[in-house]
Amino acid sequence: MIKVKQVAHVCIFARDLEATRRFYEDVLGLDIQFNFLRDGKIFGFYLNCGGRSHVEVFQKDGTSYGDLNQITHFCLEVENIDAAIEHIQSKGVEVTKKKFACDDTYQAWVRDPNDVKIELFEYTDKSAQFTGGDRVADW
Repeated sequence: MIKVKQVAHVCIFARDLEATRRFYEDVLGLDIQFNFLRDGKIFGFYLNCGGRSHVEVFQKDGTSYGDLNQITHFCLEVENIDAAIEHIQSKGVEVTKKKFACDDTYQAWVRDPNDVKIELFEYTDKSAQFTGGDRVADW
């Protein structure tokens, strides 16, 4: 029997590796865990999302994203969604307003330079992720 502990990483492709690095470091505050090198040059990196969770990024020219991709977004838990939104806006990046979702979490959305959708979550004591129970979708 397998027991899954958590999501280890999500992998994305970047049209512009340096712009992508700046976005995740400067806008979202993630640290580079390590780089991938080939022929002495960086072609990818791992971003630390806390604990043992990461976002893996590789340079891939011609990358494009659309709403028909099988993986539509990834989600990052934040401590204070209001502060996160304010910080993202201060960097000149568009972010949605905070919404209280049907699963009793606060959420907001932002896109990286490659048009990857990123959901920001702030859990509450009543979040379905902890309490369980079916929820009626409101979207």
